[in-house]
Amino acid sequence: MSETPILAVRDLSVRFGALQAVNRISFEIARGRITSIIGPNGAGKSSLFNLISGAIRPQGGEVLFRGNVVTGASPNRLLDAGLARSFQITNLFFELSVFENLCLATQRIEPGWHQLMPTRNSPRALRRAEALIERFELAQKATEAAGYLSHGEQRRLEIAVALATEPKLLLLDEPTQGMSHDETARTAALIKSLAGELTVLLIEHDVDLVMDLSDHIVVMHQGMKLAEGSPASIRANPQVQAAYFGEARVA
Repeated sequence: MSETPILAVRDLSVRFGALQAVNRISFEIARGRITSIIGPNGAGKSSLFNLISGAIRPQGGEVLFRGNVVTGASPNRLLDAGLARSFQITNLFFELSVFENLCLATQRIEPGWHQLMPTRNSPRALRRAEALIERFELAQKATEAAGYLSHGEQRRLEIAVALATEPKLLLLDEPTQGMSHDETARTAALIKSLAGELTVLLIEHDVDLVMDLSDHIVVMHQGMKLAEGSPASIRANPQVQAAYFGEARVA
């Protein structure tokens, strides 16, 4: 690539006891694109996400973010550098309102000690929270406790919370899991609208959704990279077809 990739993963590895969860994975992510990681259950996708986002330390390899080595950096340090993530399990303050959840997250964009100020004294954070509520179609639920939202609304709110800190790279772990067809379509459209504004790396089980959303796809199988490329090349790859379906299928 002529431009430095926003994320580069080189020979990344981790083992849990006898299980080699991630085995010398390497790939790069171009800026402003949507890249998806797919693979059968147990392929090592979430472990890879945890290595990239600082939740666990690798036993081999390195992670470069925006040209800097960040291998093993804490999630807080990575967030400050511009990398944010959502989780497979919804991670919100359920007793707080939609607006309060977003205000807590947006305070992070204030410099230094200003992060400790009450939200009402932070115009920049308030503006960011209000803009996200509108963008994610949550205005009618702004004063409602997050715990009372539908599953799809909670997932959208979690993505909004991850975006609150104005990241350069957003990691989404199965953002449409458990959603209805309509909720999935709405969330997919929101994710697609982010391309260009920032870079998105996501894990997703819905292969058709991945093919529609992604500019680039990395396929994992048994902890290793099986293939990577454009959606068309991945769909036609016989190794990928065999990993998913147990036999090669005609695309």
